[in-house]
Amino acid sequence: MRRALGTWGCCWALLLLPPLLLPAAGASPHRPRLQPGGRSGSLAAADTACKNRPLDLVFIIDSSRSVRPEEFEKVKIFLSEMIDTLDVGERTTRVAVMNYASTVKVEFPLRTYFDKASMKEAISHIKPLSAGTMTGLAIQTAMDEVFTEEMGTRPATFNIPKVVIVVTDGRPQDQVQGVAASARTAGIEIYAVGVDRADMQSLRVMASEPLDEHVFYVETYGVIEKLTSKFRETFCAVDVCAPGRHECDQICVSNNTSYVCECYEGYTLNPDKKTCSATDICAPGRHDCAQVCLSNGGSYSCNCYEGYTLNPDKKTCSAVDMCAPGRHDCEQVCVRDDLFYTCDCYQGYTLNPDKKTCSRAITSSLVTTEESCKCEAIAALQDSVTSRLEALSTKLDEVSEKLQAYQGRQQVV
Repeated sequence: MRRALGTWGCCWALLLLPPLLLPAAGASPHRPRLQPGGRSGSLAAADTACKNRPLDLVFIIDSSRSVRPEEFEKVKIFLSEMIDTLDVGERTTRVAVMNYASTVKVEFPLRTYFDKASMKEAISHIKPLSAGTMTGLAIQTAMDEVFTEEMGTRPATFNIPKVVIVVTDGRPQDQVQGVAASARTAGIEIYAVGVDRADMQSLRVMASEPLDEHVFYVETYGVIEKLTSKFRETFCAVDVCAPGRHECDQICVSNNTSYVCECYEGYTLNPDKKTCSATDICAPGRHDCAQVCLSNGGSYSCNCYEGYTLNPDKKTCSAVDMCAPGRHDCEQVCVRDDLFYTCDCYQGYTLNPDKKTCSRAITSSLVTTEESCKCEAIAALQDSVTSRLEALSTKLDEVSEKLQAYQGRQQVV
């Protein structure tokens, strides 16, 4: 526990440096020393407060007697810089600080300060407790005395995440596993940061899943400025659905710091949870067409059976007049038959084998009985007229002869 709080800031730096992440269980952790660096532009970027998602955030600081005074002062500077990056307020992020060693002290709960200046002033007055490492007791105290509505924690119905950041440089001197499990079950997200000789297995049993995002280790505290920038990225509201930040084929839906993929209407999400495939939107029950559904990519249109026309609502159909001009191919007469039609011809014409065109009918040589009787009456009348005309012609001839004889006698006289 030689360098407890002083190295705590370095623990945070591991969040920025993946090569320093805790190795797999059972392996001996490789602990390369991080060289402290000068002030860089990254801190300037972190100085601007972000619009982080609202949190109920509790820092739990291990302040054992191994912490040197100058190291503890650097930890307090780090806390102040962290406050500067957060969107602090009564309705945004609330912050509490706990100090622990053999005993636990709540420096200030979530309900005390809602402005950065007051928080930073309180942090500047924190003193190390200088004995022991009762990490389990510190987590239990956070549950009992800090994460309560009386002390400023917002009701569960508000859905405000409860976050604890535990920083330690050694092995806990009490039972941690059961207490941490109870805290996680209560909905508290735990980050475990180990410094110097911190026990890696203890960090793993107290942290939330996934462990590679909640368990960190660093050897020095000289990279505190980079650590501030990293937590700015972790807690700030980043648009994870911005172009280039996600792998969704069609629709990205932000879910706090993560996202899920969805598809446009007419598509379904594939098993990879990223890409989409067109669905059969013309399957029964998926459309509102009265007769015919025509799929068109991710959408559809309605049509009608032959003999029907689409109504203005673009969904239902009405029967059409198949014999209307332009709707049939009959040469002379169209005869409607429900949804269909047949062709016919005018009188004196007959329908050709194509069932569409017509030809003039040929008069039959056979006549009916009625027509035969009419012909005989006409023939008898004609004979009677002819006989009378012949008799009249004979009398005219006789008169003509007599007239000629009379004229001859007159000439002799």
